[in-house]
Amino acid sequence: MKLAVVGGGSTYTPELVDGFARLRDTLPVSELVLIDPATERLELIGGLARRIFARQGHPGRVTTTSDLDAGITGADAVLLQLRVGGQAARLRDETWPLECGCVGQETTGAGGLAKALRTVPVVLDIAERVRRTNPDAWIIDFTNPVGIVTRALLRAGHKAVGLCNVAIGLQRKFAALLDLAPADLHLDHVGLNHLTWELGVRRGGPDGEDLLPGLLAAHGEAVAGDLRLPRAVLDRLGVVPSYYLRYFYAHDEVVRELGTKPSRAAEVAAMERELLALYGDPALDEKPALLAKRGGAFYSEAAVDLAASLLGDGGPAVQVVNMYNNGTLPFLPDDAVVEVQARVDGSGAVPLAVPRLDPLFSGLISHVSAYEDLALDAAVHGGRERVFKALLAHPLIGQYDLAEGLTDRLLAHNKEHLPWA
Repeated sequence: MKLAVVGGGSTYTPELVDGFARLRDTLPVSELVLIDPATERLELIGGLARRIFARQGHPGRVTTTSDLDAGITGADAVLLQLRVGGQAARLRDETWPLECGCVGQETTGAGGLAKALRTVPVVLDIAERVRRTNPDAWIIDFTNPVGIVTRALLRAGHKAVGLCNVAIGLQRKFAALLDLAPADLHLDHVGLNHLTWELGVRRGGPDGEDLLPGLLAAHGEAVAGDLRLPRAVLDRLGVVPSYYLRYFYAHDEVVRELGTKPSRAAEVAAMERELLALYGDPALDEKPALLAKRGGAFYSEAAVDLAASLLGDGGPAVQVVNMYNNGTLPFLPDDAVVEVQARVDGSGAVPLAVPRLDPLFSGLISHVSAYEDLALDAAVHGGRERVFKALLAHPLIGQYDLAEGLTDRLLAHNKEHLPWA
């Protein structure tokens, strides 16, 4: 089995490689090809990947290339983990929205739209090249904003599934608090990418006992602390929101915080420099502890499980993924992309039924889904007016003067990536 990772020069990649090495019985990879135009970084990470495989006795080979078409040829699955514009673009995404009093974040609000505009055309070009060289290959998208990118891929007719690590991260945290094995917990995980709630935490499967009330009663302070929300908010909601909901539930507080400390992009850039120095050490043959602070925890395990199910080696599995709604949330169009539990096998992902949603949650989902539709239109077709309408539609913006100011700033900071701007 051949897997190709586009964006293989990412500092995330050793996390993914470690998962492939540890879980080789689940996903027997014969060749892992890392593809990236940043050849210097690619060789550092490729060398570490080979040492990780060797240390863990993995028989597969790791290759590297900057030639996309050569790398994806013959791949059974192509994994996308791109960052168009690098950390410099992320830093801008986290900075200029603050000038308008709006949250600066790489996947939420105006910064998230900027990332979508830069990313969608590149991803669609890659996907077309995959279709030409190997039309049977699955495309697994980790690239943010995952919901919008996955919607773009599916609308263009590609064999694609989107994946995020929020659900698996919460599953692991809840399992530790409840002293259970992660595999024993099923989450009633519902919403859109980076806009989800855990409506239930069930023992054993979708029909199992709901442990969420007891979890909140016994460990509410710990869960709220991880989310940086007051315990009282969780008690009133009766569910566990993802940490991205803090941008909505405490927007002004977050904006004030962001104005008083270094950006996350600056922190990550410094961390990446340190990680790359570590990766260059020929004695290093495992992922360093520092990588856990980079983000993306457990995403290698989620990726292995998803790829194994899609490629037929892991058998059918239930997993949280991003896919077409197809009636799962009846208040959304069928071609909206939702993030819910799904049954995954070689034919793709089929969403499981979800509990009825309170209007407190369905209203925000509908609002953000409408924004995502407009964001995708702007990413595919370009044009200042489409950007303005997407920003105006976003629930964290919603005022014409803010949308005008943010549109001007977005275009000014992204001209090199938007040929039409």
